[in-house]
Amino acid sequence: MNVVLTGAAGFIGFHTSLALLKKKIYVYGIDDINPYYDVSLKRDRLSILRKYKNFYFIKKKIEDKKIHSFFNKKKIDVIINLAAQAGVRHSLKNPYVYIESNVLGQVNMLELARLFNVKKFIYASSSSVYGGNKNMPFSVSQRVDNPISLYAASKKSTELVAECYSHLFNIKCTGLRFFTVYGPWGRPDMATFIFTKNILENKTIEIFNYGKMERDFTYIDDIVQGILGALKNNNVSNHKIYNLGNSNPEVLMEFVELIEKTLKLNAKKKLLPIQPGDVSKTYADIEESKKDLKFFPKVKISEGIPKFIHWYKKYYKLP
Repeated sequence: MNVVLTGAAGFIGFHTSLALLKKKIYVYGIDDINPYYDVSLKRDRLSILRKYKNFYFIKKKIEDKKIHSFFNKKKIDVIINLAAQAGVRHSLKNPYVYIESNVLGQVNMLELARLFNVKKFIYASSSSVYGGNKNMPFSVSQRVDNPISLYAASKKSTELVAECYSHLFNIKCTGLRFFTVYGPWGRPDMATFIFTKNILENKTIEIFNYGKMERDFTYIDDIVQGILGALKNNNVSNHKIYNLGNSNPEVLMEFVELIEKTLKLNAKKKLLPIQPGDVSKTYADIEESKKDLKFFPKVKISEGIPKFIHWYKKYYKLP
């Protein structure tokens, strides 16, 4: 099998690429190594992937149309589009990059599928599309017409674009709404990484909504199993969307306490109002994912947080 996987140097893309490579699947990894966060982390992920003979790396933006020419006379079985400009808060500062990467990038990858007759297309969406929805748990059957951040709006747009391409060109599209993914090699702009780093450096951690937040933290290995489940699922209709979450929302203050306990350090905390674009709670309904993708998340935060902290200390050479 030949897979085009975008965002290969990213957090989820790296782990997914690694899982595919270990299965002897050929991976064309695409990433532009943008400086949204520390590029050395992305390069170190790539250095691991490059050790596999069945990995080929292409340094390009996914919205770059020139990328199509690279695949002339190459057979592509599946496209997994995980590349995206992430981050709710950053979308308030630089809205243009979200449209370019998330929306135009999705169109460009679907055009690649159309031009090369690729019949299976898997892509990353986000729990952010649920916006301020008060119905818990979040179900894929709920309407998601009221995004409260540009990031969420861009992700909802990727779903609409996929719906259109699947209808017009018979491309079987699977959208995966990820819920707060964490784990080794995680993103430095996310809570697990920020809290761990600041506590170790004796810096204050900012806790929004005065700590009255709940998140459906989902360990990276479980997310990868969900993606592989989508890859194996041959019964999908032309376009279907699934939630990939732990289906067990955790209270943010208890999450912080677990990090403190693992580090054996007390955090300096600054309680702040909720940030624009943020939601107070996320909670995934995964019944459809269990049935179709055989998605059964196993890792609780009591196991996942220590694993992340072990990786963090090893990676940054801390005692």
